[in-house]
Amino acid sequence: MSAKDHPNNAPGVPMLFPPWFERIQIKYINPALKPIARYLPGTATITHRGRKSGKPYQTIVTAYRKGNVLAIALGHGKTDWVKNVLAAGEADVQFTRRTVHVTNARILPAGADGEGLPFMARAQLRRMGVFVADIA
Repeated sequence: MSAKDHPNNAPGVPMLFPPWFERIQIKYINPALKPIARYLPGTATITHRGRKSGKPYQTIVTAYRKGNVLAIALGHGKTDWVKNVLAAGEADVQFTRRTVHVTNARILPAGADGEGLPFMARAQLRRMGVFVADIA
């Protein structure tokens, strides 16, 4: 299956990474990084609830913060954690030393104007969608 045919590939939120890389990341990389992710620079752990099951999940992300805005580039497209947070409208994001609660979750499509976003998120917004939320 190509990235264009993958369910995570949504209009405005293209899937840039190939599906084989996503499978390797889910099966091997994420479990290895989960215990140390909060200590790695630039990484954070987002805690969210499943849309149907209500089960709590934790996902490792690369988060950028500027003031009260949190931005996460969506190189894997519109994944389950994105759908879960959009449905709930809120989530908790744990950085190295603090946890913040985010609300007003939304997606900026690729090519959108990223005014007010951190520099790295604006740069990535040219090619991929960006998840944006307000820090409560």
